[in-house]
Amino acid sequence: MKRSFWYGMVALLLGGPVQAQSLTGVWQGVETDTDEPNINWPAVLRVQKGKGSTLMGVLYQELGGQPGISATFQVQGTRTASGLQLEHVQKLNETGRSPFTYWCEGAITFTYDASQEKLTGRATYRPQGNCDVGTFTFYRVKLKSAATVAAGAEATHRVSGRNVLWYADAELTQPVATGNTYRTKLSKTTTFYLTQSYYPTRQNSAVPITIQVTGPKPAASPEPIAPAPVKLDTARTTSAPPLASAPLLTPAPVVLPKVLFKLGTAELLPDGFPALNQLATELKARPTLKLRVAGHTDKIGEPQKNQTLSEQRADAVKAYLVKAGVAAERISTIGYGDTQPLYPSPDARNRRVEVAEVQD
Repeated sequence: MKRSFWYGMVALLLGGPVQAQSLTGVWQGVETDTDEPNINWPAVLRVQKGKGSTLMGVLYQELGGQPGISATFQVQGTRTASGLQLEHVQKLNETGRSPFTYWCEGAITFTYDASQEKLTGRATYRPQGNCDVGTFTFYRVKLKSAATVAAGAEATHRVSGRNVLWYADAELTQPVATGNTYRTKLSKTTTFYLTQSYYPTRQNSAVPITIQVTGPKPAASPEPIAPAPVKLDTARTTSAPPLASAPLLTPAPVVLPKVLFKLGTAELLPDGFPALNQLATELKARPTLKLRVAGHTDKIGEPQKNQTLSEQRADAVKAYLVKAGVAAERISTIGYGDTQPLYPSPDARNRRVEVAEVQD
């Protein structure tokens, strides 16, 4: 359901195949309207089983950029050959209400893509003002790789979802990876908490994904002595704190801790130097490994300028590593501009760099 000045709010949706595949859980996404190209409506849909073959749910939706304007609806749906037909039942709550705005209500026809855990659909609304149609795109986080792994064996854990963030704790204070894959070794059954930064709302929630671990825990082996931190011949880096002990490099993209930049520039902030020194040390200790550096910006400014800035930020990290003694041909760079924020804007943490091993 969509809402804006003198416009309506489009209903959320839910889709599903006629197979036994369950569609319960949390879906996150957005509604758009081709007649209103500069407006979107971020949404969260929570679905559970109803009576018989029906599905029940709660749809929450905000006006993009104005989270104080929102509505929550009870919805109900039935299966179709290609997915599901969803209809509004009643409005449960509304914020930011004014005499000049309203939310649209009606029905939405959806299809379900099991490979991506994606819902796409088109809404048709009951006549009211400018209510007509809306287009929806939703994703949900679901484990797509093995739910059980051997203790101590390196494994790639793969999930569905869009702009996925991995955390080690339910409080979301310990990020461990970004993206749809995370390669690591587990010694015990572990639960990760995953969120999607794809059109986030105030009602975003983490999805717990548990990986069962079987077999005996491998015997501990002596830890190798870490090489001495790289010291660059600049005044700014000589006073950097000691390196962290946890390795930075993994096949999945990892956000470098505290490698941030001044607003609108590619100038590295001093807080990031220890992480870069550690990264250089790891690269020199693994001379055959190649690295990809990805630059990102926040959403402040023009998209094209942000794209250029993200490329400059990736180049700045490469230049630092080359100066630290890493061969330039081992490092490739890419910029994503402001297209992949990890946090609602504005947030300085979006001015970041991610690194990942490059597999030959």
